[in-house]
Amino acid sequence: MAHVPKQLVTKKNEAEMRVELVNGSAIQLIGSDNIDSIVGTNPVGVVFSEYALQDPRAWDYLRPILRENDGWAIFDYTPRGKNHGYTLYQMAKDNPEWFAEILTVDDTQALPLSAIEAERRDGMSEELIEQEYYCSFEGVQVGAYYGKQIKQAEDEGRITTVRYEEGIGVETWWDLGVSDSTAIWFTQTIGREVRVIDYLEASGEGLPFYAKALQSKPYIYSSHNAPHDIQVRELGSGRSRVETAFSLGIAFKTVPNISLEDGIEASRTFLNRCWFDKTRCERGLDALASYHKDYDDKLKTFRSHPKHDWSSHAADAFRYLAVGHRQAKIKQDGPKIEFVSYSKDEVSAAWMG
Repeated sequence: MAHVPKQLVTKKNEAEMRVELVNGSAIQLIGSDNIDSIVGTNPVGVVFSEYALQDPRAWDYLRPILRENDGWAIFDYTPRGKNHGYTLYQMAKDNPEWFAEILTVDDTQALPLSAIEAERRDGMSEELIEQEYYCSFEGVQVGAYYGKQIKQAEDEGRITTVRYEEGIGVETWWDLGVSDSTAIWFTQTIGREVRVIDYLEASGEGLPFYAKALQSKPYIYSSHNAPHDIQVRELGSGRSRVETAFSLGIAFKTVPNISLEDGIEASRTFLNRCWFDKTRCERGLDALASYHKDYDDKLKTFRSHPKHDWSSHAADAFRYLAVGHRQAKIKQDGPKIEFVSYSKDEVSAAWMG
């Protein structure tokens, strides 16, 4: 509030972190974790603070509004590896309609070099120093669970164009949200090679939406996999979501229930077997690279559990993939893979029924 002259303020709402001004304009601070609350706004200007940590869909949803309002946007952030912040900077630095710059500690002179040397002596890693003081995109986000594995996949050329093989069944791996996002990974397995060919995420939608989305894709499915709690019955209907899904043509298998820590370790190992389609899996890959430990601001240390944010849904679904995956079984009488599928007519009948 010290930056807003008092004579310009007509109304102040501390709970909503909003001030209204004498000319009818307003300034408000909001979070990007609740995408639905952003869509209803009508801004002229937006400042994305620490954009590299935010859900990139916030910008996707706001940019049409800003364009219609002839508005503006500012993105200020410290790099967190080569995630959506890196992608935005690469676009902006070569685009004459954008202004982009990187300001390191050498440029800003915010701290003397002696202070950075003191950080080194106190145990700050070189990776974190490069990130925080020199704005380096080359490392991985400090505290990220899968940053090194995603970077290794990039270095080895395993994030590329991965085509759908029509003769191989597609498996789906779900993290089902109730009031938040549902995330789905699509995979095909050839030998020990796991090809991650697609990713789907949406929020505020029920199972019929996802059944239709799966039907609209050209894939023939061999299995659909979800966490064990999909069998819990809902109080309102008395039916479990696995029963509801089955009525829509999705026969779920349940993934073994193991601890979060063991699942994360399984995912780290499993990532070394994966090839990702860089276009269809872009958001999912971004989320995996961003998934990180929660940070204790008071103790200045990472907690032992993940931070729940926009990246959690993709990471949880991938954890179920790592835990529940089995190599496609080849029948003894030939190389044909046996799978269960549903015709479009059968699924359509289930929706209408």
